[in-house]
Amino acid sequence: MTELTRRTAAELAEALASGETTSVELTQSHLDRIADVDAAVHAFLHVDAEGALAAARASDERRASGPPASTLDGVPIAVKDVLATRGLPTTCGSRILEGWVPPYDATVVARLRAAGLPILGKTNMDEFAMGSSTEHSAYGPTHNPWDLDRIPGGSGGGSAAAVAAFEAPLAMGTDTGGSIRQPAAVTGTVGAKPTYGGVSRYGLVALANSLDQAGPVTRTVLDAALLHEVVGGHDLMDSTSIDQPLPAVVAAARQGATGDLSGMRIGVVTELTGEGYQPGVQQRFDESVQLLVDAGAEVVEVSCPTFVHALATYYLILPAEASSNLARFDAMRYGLRVLPEGIEAPSAEDVMRASRDRGFGDEVKRRIILGTYALSSGYYDAYYGQAQKVRTLVSRDFAAAFERVDVLLSPTAPTTAFRLGEKLDDPVAMYLNDLATIPANLAGVPGISVPSGLADEDGLPTGVQVLAPAMADDRVYRVGAALETLLTRRWGGPLLARAPELAPALRGASA
Repeated sequence: MTELTRRTAAELAEALASGETTSVELTQSHLDRIADVDAAVHAFLHVDAEGALAAARASDERRASGPPASTLDGVPIAVKDVLATRGLPTTCGSRILEGWVPPYDATVVARLRAAGLPILGKTNMDEFAMGSSTEHSAYGPTHNPWDLDRIPGGSGGGSAAAVAAFEAPLAMGTDTGGSIRQPAAVTGTVGAKPTYGGVSRYGLVALANSLDQAGPVTRTVLDAALLHEVVGGHDLMDSTSIDQPLPAVVAAARQGATGDLSGMRIGVVTELTGEGYQPGVQQRFDESVQLLVDAGAEVVEVSCPTFVHALATYYLILPAEASSNLARFDAMRYGLRVLPEGIEAPSAEDVMRASRDRGFGDEVKRRIILGTYALSSGYYDAYYGQAQKVRTLVSRDFAAAFERVDVLLSPTAPTTAFRLGEKLDDPVAMYLNDLATIPANLAGVPGISVPSGLADEDGLPTGVQVLAPAMADDRVYRVGAALETLLTRRWGGPLLARAPELAPALRGASA
């Protein structure tokens, strides 16, 4: 592993600006790192070395003849395989889309290309973003670089693992119920979920339209803000896109990096701490809260009573929207087509049934069935309708809390990374991993997960979540950056300086 792959995206941008390195050199360094370790990590489903190096050469030529396209021009990035990429496979971790190559780019991808970021490839994910461990990918699980026997979180475990394993300095993920923030927490990375509608969803293959949101996965809060600035903002192609200026996220991250939070009011959500949280996770969280107090913040306890119902609410709304969205995969227009055995002249319905049976995994089938039931005649009002009412109450709890405080704080995930296979046969236990992250998606508010240290029990990463009102994304970056600075001072360096060489399979490859 070269020294270039250890640097943050902001540091790489400075190195490019000063002429210390070239985009081709650092892109090749990351491609070499992928070649060395990804057989063990399995963060990527598709690596586009040719396309990445072509984009890197164009970036170097641009810098040689004039100003760069953006601050991050020439810094490579990995993209979750749920975002459409023209000319590159987009499978959503599913067999039903195996080999599909979109004829267009998602708006997020188009903005990355326009900003000059070479795309290294597409990262692994739970099938159609349904899962909390990246074990539900049809192409095999991703492994946590801290311990290859552990999960990297989900559904965007591939993006988080790529950043944690130093295979990419930046990655794009999507967050429907915590799929950016929870993987960030268990891999020691930073993951940000923007305000719903703050980053375009055009070209993001929908799981649940009212919950999905694309966002950055990085090693530092500043890197996340820099990437957010590139992809964020209004998009006419997305009817849910917010037509307002993007909050000053980069300035907020730089301000927070001073470690001063004087005058900031922070609320600790009582329903998202304590019972059910791993002792080591709770301990690191309590220590983080004390650091914020020492930095001048006023910290108070805040109760949001309906948050205890958020998990049940989410797992009615999400399957309902998913069952509707996934109806398009009918084997008639694109994707997998399977001819049923034993039928001489199969009907369209026969082909559709055989294709969906083989193309979808167990978790996807489970949620389609649940969602279809919740939307069926006679049950709509009892289940989906009631869930939407509780969703409104969750939003009201957020609104009431933000009248008292500037941001809310909680652990990002109740536990550290569990072992691969440990919860695969227990869907309810798996769903509980999103306990703390789901309320933000129901209300559409922004959040960020920042590494808070290693749990004493297992030496694995934990995370702290910061939440703010809608379109106040700058607040999560300010508080997140301050906490990052305070913790880094305490540790004597970044948390990832102690990873991922802890995983024995990566030691030799990175020596």
